[in-house]
Amino acid sequence: MSADPAAAGAAAGPAAGAGRPAVQDPLDLTIANAAVFDGERLLDADTVTVSGGTVTGIGRGLDPVGRVVDAHGALLAPGFVDAHAHPVFAGVEALAFDVSQTTSAAEVLAAVRAALPQGEGWLTGGGWSMAHFPGGAPLASQLDEAGAAVGSDRPIQLINRDHHSAWVNTAALRIAGIDRTTQPPPGGVIERDEHGEPTGTLHESAMDLVAAHIPPESPEELRAGLLHGQAAMHGLGITGYIDAIVGDYSGHGDSLAAYVAAEAAGELTMEVNGSLWWGRDIADVEAEAARLAARRVDSPRLRTTQVKFMLDGIVESMTAAMAQPYRCACGGTGTQYFAREHLRAAFAAISAAGLDIHCHAIGDAASTEALDAFEALAAAGDRSDARHHIAHIQVVDPADIPRFAQLGITANMQALWACYEDQMVELNMPVLGEERSGWQYPFGDLARAGAPLAMGSDWPVSSPDPWQAIHVAVNRSHPTAVRPEPLLPHQALRLETALAAYTSGSARLARTHTAGRLRVGAPADFALADANPFALPAQELHTVGTLLTAAGGRLVHADPQVTL
Repeated sequence: MSADPAAAGAAAGPAAGAGRPAVQDPLDLTIANAAVFDGERLLDADTVTVSGGTVTGIGRGLDPVGRVVDAHGALLAPGFVDAHAHPVFAGVEALAFDVSQTTSAAEVLAAVRAALPQGEGWLTGGGWSMAHFPGGAPLASQLDEAGAAVGSDRPIQLINRDHHSAWVNTAALRIAGIDRTTQPPPGGVIERDEHGEPTGTLHESAMDLVAAHIPPESPEELRAGLLHGQAAMHGLGITGYIDAIVGDYSGHGDSLAAYVAAEAAGELTMEVNGSLWWGRDIADVEAEAARLAARRVDSPRLRTTQVKFMLDGIVESMTAAMAQPYRCACGGTGTQYFAREHLRAAFAAISAAGLDIHCHAIGDAASTEALDAFEALAAAGDRSDARHHIAHIQVVDPADIPRFAQLGITANMQALWACYEDQMVELNMPVLGEERSGWQYPFGDLARAGAPLAMGSDWPVSSPDPWQAIHVAVNRSHPTAVRPEPLLPHQALRLETALAAYTSGSARLARTHTAGRLRVGAPADFALADANPFALPAQELHTVGTLLTAAGGRLVHADPQVTL
């Protein structure tokens, strides 16, 4: 897992959702002179008509309905479905203290100095990049000095871009009681100096030691974050997503309650499937599966039909679970959060409760363990309609590639990371070594093996802009990467394959009703681009933007340059 080579915050701020009114009356509209993609393939069509919010025609030479928009050859596709994102967290951060657009440690610290005098109590926020600090581990003393410069002693916790590490000052360490004698919780890492003193960076479950002392977000803050995130994603052509963690999680407020309230108020215009969190200390798997099944929601715009397992950490902090030791002085193999028998029993209980399984797996050992558990589930007789998936799949043993297709497990790709961005070069490849560096993000091999594919962003870890991720999936490089050459070019995807993964492939996982597909007789769900990516050089895919977005038969985003 890596930070965003495309400046995560740039696409995710308030301007991303700017446009005309968020929700209007059911559409009567004709999109003419377009290239039309239905979620699976380009069609022999140039016109789509919508009447009363329903798609009434896809073809050539159709009689116009309502207002007519000339696409000038640009692509009309289903709305994107992000298969792994955290829009509520992203919105809360963007509306609070957001440093995701900073480009150096000095810029982050300048922002901290500016923010400290503006309030009292905890300063929380996030978005810093591990690549901006030696070893990916900033120091409490840096935050202490920033506070001293403005006469502030406020405790500070700043989450990094990938949400797997926290940077805290000495005041926060003191409140949490963290010192040289503190033992990290299972799976956690406390960065220490040569004397064993904590230095100010906490990884994985060690973050909870401080988070337990920070007031959770209020329902109003969560709802505001949700609506901000929704507007930003609509502005990028997204009409559905899987929220990768909903409910109570790591000291946050109850985001599921925020979703339920937004839908009841008619504010939820996305199709959302929330992944219910499976804790790391569950003793009775049957009881927990039943508890989560009781929280299941299945309403028009909101579903919670998945359970999320965080199987390991990330390579940058050497907490991703590897089959062989990292190439570093630590000599470790990372962290596996669940014992094999626990995972198999949990998978069986969850699937029997009618829920799908959503795994975070970064290291090769984590993917192997997940596939082993899925294989055991299949052998015992899994549900025929199950839609299980493994997200991130950064390092995958080549022997495991065919198993995704054999077991029907979807490869949930965060393609924007599959290039020579700074954390890849500085923090990942040196500890992985040459062989495992060649196993990273094997999208091409998975496609050739016939694995089901989906795609997402992991926003706010990375930009939610689908075209940035598609650019990397096709090119295995990005214009903002620190090295221009492609990373493992044989793992590139065809544009049509990547676009299908980000629409119909993700829609299947999210169990959407309409998002991610363009069909006659269904509510209008589409994103009108400002160009035809199939007519562009592959190196220009990152320049594609969104002019119009429709969801549930209504217009939810319109660029001001479009005449309606």
